Amino acid sequence: MRQRSYGRDTELTLRMFFTMFMLGLLYVAFIGLLFWAGINPIVIGIFAVVMVLFQYFGSDKLVLATTRAKVVTPQEEPALHATVERLAAMADMPKPKKIAVMETHVPNAFATGRNPKNSVIAVTRGLLAHLDEREVEAVLAHELAHVKNRDVMVLTWASIIVIMAGFLMQMLFWMSLFGGIGGGNRDRGGGNAFMIMLAVYAGTIAVYFLSQVLILALSRYRELAADRASAIVTGAPMQLASALSKISNEMYCIPEKDMRQVEHANAFFIIPALKSDGVASLFSSHPKVDKRIERLQAMQREMERGL
Repeated sequence: MRQRSYGRDTELTLRMFFTMFMLGLLYVAFIGLLFWAGINPIVIGIFAVVMVLFQYFGSDKLVLATTRAKVVTPQEEPALHATVERLAAMADMPKPKKIAVMETHVPNAFATGRNPKNSVIAVTRGLLAHLDEREVEAVLAHELAHVKNRDVMVLTWASIIVIMAGFLMQMLFWMSLFGGIGGGNRDRGGGNAFMIMLAVYAGTIAVYFLSQVLILALSRYRELAADRASAIVTGAPMQLASALSKISNEMYCIPEKDMRQVEHANAFFIIPALKSDGVASLFSSHPKVDKRIERLQAMQREMERGL
């Protein structure tokens, strides 16, 4: 099996490092704000440790559960397993530990997992039904690239602070109702306690927003990097371009009910389950499909000139 290395994507590596570094600073600032507000440090520590352990060991299981993707064996889906195994060998990486199928008409695919040896590749029935064999191959190569680049792991770790901020926004609300906010600083008076509460709320919202922006910037570029890797591994950029076009166009034919059932997994999908290119696309975790196809067309021309 001829291996096709797409090399190290320096820009992706730098983006992942920068994102994690900035999120680390946000995390430290966030924890410092909570300590300053008088929230019990034991509660903060326990919650942080639990979230880290859960994200590391249970993130793939959570994604499979929320998407209702079912792990399939080589006996159940021999063609799918054979294609993934062949592409993994071509990309010089281990075959994902699990391959799953989502029983939905929405054509899509995603990858998740904490490292290449403990990864999951999932596709939908809609994808297998609407794409031909070579297009499915290109989509699978795209998802394998996410695993090999380890951007799935980085995105999983990056989402910890988002989850923490979201959870603590709710927790602070209930604590404020029962007088828990600033409990360790009662000598400051009711007025000061109220200002502390507002400061913590504002800080939490700011951390949530900034972390989302950082993750968004990383997520968009990682899709372009995976597109490039898929084109190199398969040797046919237009296979993926055709797949992206079909998936995008098919979204407009899918009932809203089916779309809503999978929209929570949009950050993981190769294309978000969205029908609009309006305001929602501005905050999408993915670059526009037209831009991705243009880049793949440029790669095709470069390959043809190199022949």
